[in-house]
This record gives sequence, structure tokens and C-alpha cells, in this order.
Amino acid sequence: MAVKRFKPVTPGTRFRVGADYSDVTTNVPEKSLVVKIKKSGGRNNSGKMTMRYLGGGHKKAYRLIDFKRDKKDIPATVATIEYDPNRTARIALLHYADGEKRYIIAPAGLTVGQTVVAGESVAPEIGNTLPLAKIPLGSIIHNIELNPGQGGSIARSAGTYAQLSARDGKYAIIKLPSGETRMILLTCVATIGSVSNQEKFNQVLGKAGRKRWLGRRPRVRGVAMNPVDHPMGGGEGRTSGGHPRSRNGVLAKGFKTRYKKKTSNRYIIERRKK
Repeated sequence: MAVKRFKPVTPGTRFRVGADYSDVTTNVPEKSLVVKIKKSGGRNNSGKMTMRYLGGGHKKAYRLIDFKRDKKDIPATVATIEYDPNRTARIALLHYADGEKRYIIAPAGLTVGQTVVAGESVAPEIGNTLPLAKIPLGSIIHNIELNPGQGGSIARSAGTYAQLSARDGKYAIIKLPSGETRMILLTCVATIGSVSNQEKFNQVLGKAGRKRWLGRRPRVRGVAMNPVDHPMGGGEGRTSGGHPRSRNGVLAKGFKTRYKKKTSNRYIIERRKK
């Protein structure tokens, strides 16, 4: 997958850097794995706006993704590599030997016709899913479980990956994309390889309208508001807002909001990079 620049025939295409979608093999999703998704516009059940700057956006359908990879020792053939409007990574449609079809997060390097399998004693090849106890040390992995049977929840966005550094007792030591080093049970599973669409971070939208197509409304700076609307608002002229903080007064720029007695603290060996 690569990016492409556009001839500046309009102001919106002058600085736009988009995807070329050369890795996508079809634009028609598997109908049995697509469900409707309803938009909220950032409103709750009583119509009150609880999330600002959300709304609009192009109509989307949700693709059901298999994060658990719980079909053990049944080989599956990669039928297509597809674009998913709900995530930054590409997804792959698998046709299992028993006739079932499932979507997975597509790892980088996965191709149509390739065979992938999940299980205890499968080869540690791209797209295969194994318990952390069976993965060779130093391997690049993604879609990692935090709790056995929960389904992958770590390293699922475009271009991300983690590394299996060591094993200690019943735990594996994982270097996460954030720089955090963490212990995870060896019975949790992970998929070999890094996530596809690595060039995603090089893309430039080019105009505000493309952000609206993605469902994002204009974001207003706190210092541009009135004092009644934000702690950093008000002042004469271009006065800055003093200490940076949220609308609720929670300090930004280094103020720690994580609960000090959180249970999972004991599993974190090294904190993420600041």
C-alpha cells in the first residue's frame, strides 16, 4: 500500500495526500457479515449532546470482525483484502475449510489465496494466531488479548505492532506500541505480523470537508470561547487562557488522570513514553 499526491486542480487537492488502495481487491463487502450502524450525532437517549464535535459523516455499514480467532486448527483461505470505513486498518475475508466466512484485521503482507490458521501448535507465520506461550521471543505481533477468551484489544490500528520480549512464569512481557512494557498471561492469544495500511499516517485530508465526511464537526479552541463556556475563555484581545485545562477544569500537559490504585498497575513494568 502506498500514498499518492494529486494535481492541484482545486484548493482541496493542492495539499491532499491520499491512499492509492492498490492493496484492496474488492469494493463489495460480504453481505452476511455486514450489519446496520446507527449514528447518534454525539447525543444520548434523551437527545442531550454528550460528545461535542460529532455529527454528519457518510453513511456506513459495520463489518463484523473476528477478534477472538476461536476457530482452532481449521485452515482458512484469504478471499479478499477490503477497505473498512470503521477502522484505519484493512480487513481480510477468510473462507474456512468448513464453509464459514469471517473477517479479520489484515496483517501487512497478507495476500489473496494465502492460508491462515489459529491454534496451539501452528507455525508462527503472518496471519496465524497462537497463544503467547507458543510464539517465538522477539516476534512482531498484533491483535493481542488482555484476558483469555476476550478477543484481541491491543495493536489493532493501521501500522501498529507489539513485540514479545520475554516470558516470566505464567506471564509474557510485551513491548506495546505506546512504549509501555506490560505483562500478559501466556494463555492469551495474538496474531503474527504487524497491522496493514502502514502509510495511513502519511495521508493528508486536504480540506475541512473531508473531515466532515468522516463525521467530525469543527472543533472550537477553548481560548476562543467566552468565560461562561470554558475556563480558558475570555480576556481582551488575543489573550491566552492561562493554564491549559479541559472544559471541566482538568489540567492538561502532563497532569495524570489514571487512578493510582488501578488493579492493572501491577502488570505494567515500564510506563509509556511521555
